[in-house]
Amino acid sequence: MKVGIVEIAARAGVSEATVSRVINRRQGVATKTRDAVEKAMAELGYERPVEGQLVTVITEHVSNPFFADVAERIEAALAPHGLKAVLCPAFPGGVQEREFIASIIDKGIAAVVFLSSSNTVEGADTETYEMLRSRRIPYVGVNGGFADNVPAPVFSTDDALAAELAVDHLHRLGHRAIGMASGPAGNHPADRRVQGFLDAMAKRGSQDAERWVIRQSYTVEGGQAAAHTLLQLGATAIVAASDYMALGAIRGIRRQGFSVPGDVSVVGYDGSMITEFVDPPLTTVRQPADRLALEVGRSVLSLVSNREVPTGELFFDPELVIRSTTGPAPQK
Repeated sequence: MKVGIVEIAARAGVSEATVSRVINRRQGVATKTRDAVEKAMAELGYERPVEGQLVTVITEHVSNPFFADVAERIEAALAPHGLKAVLCPAFPGGVQEREFIASIIDKGIAAVVFLSSSNTVEGADTETYEMLRSRRIPYVGVNGGFADNVPAPVFSTDDALAAELAVDHLHRLGHRAIGMASGPAGNHPADRRVQGFLDAMAKRGSQDAERWVIRQSYTVEGGQAAAHTLLQLGATAIVAASDYMALGAIRGIRRQGFSVPGDVSVVGYDGSMITEFVDPPLTTVRQPADRLALEVGRSVLSLVSNREVPTGELFFDPELVIRSTTGPAPQK
């Protein structure tokens, strides 16, 4: 027998209108009543219709080709199933995220994807998550877990492995004075990359790797500033926490009269397509955008259809792409 609103209403002991509001995750339903309807839906094996429903993708980095690529791939994974992705640019952890969600939550929003937004920030405001949980709207994170160990699916590139790949490559080329241009403290991916860098350097005998870590913004200017400091320390190689930072580091190195990779080698992170066409083409650790987006799409589709999805963080291996910004350590 096909399960519909009538059967759910009878099982939960509520009106059909109430069931409709719960199915469409609209306001005006008490928590206890919503829970009773959700329980009845689960017991009867009812799956929500998804046609025309919105999936909000929140990210700060719309101008970054990597995040634009991931967002586009998520849209491509969801579209065949009737879900429509809406991209919302917002400063991570700020009021913009909450305002975006509050403004569209009654428009048929089915799920939210936090694409390296507030889920990456230490101490981020949890009000947005609480708003979503109260309406039983599922959400997932990409490249960063949620505060207070909120039980939600998270899909992340293995930042520790990314740092290991970069350091190992440079070490094999003979570099020992290796510095890191990383993102700001309190940013989960940046913190993980820093820890991975420190572990990789310690494994290779470094006693003072901390002083070779420079924290800056995830921008060209941030990379340039970090390179200036690292060159003063005598670095012959720089591991950057993003491709934009790597490009900034290259600009900073050249402005100080040095060459890449003749004097200083540089490794980026993200692996967006544009890095193949810069001069010189950038050696980078590439995040698996295709696999990340595919798993996000599968997870979202299952969640909005009322099916169980494993919570916790799932890690994906990055790949070192060797191009022309890394070479042997200069001879003294």
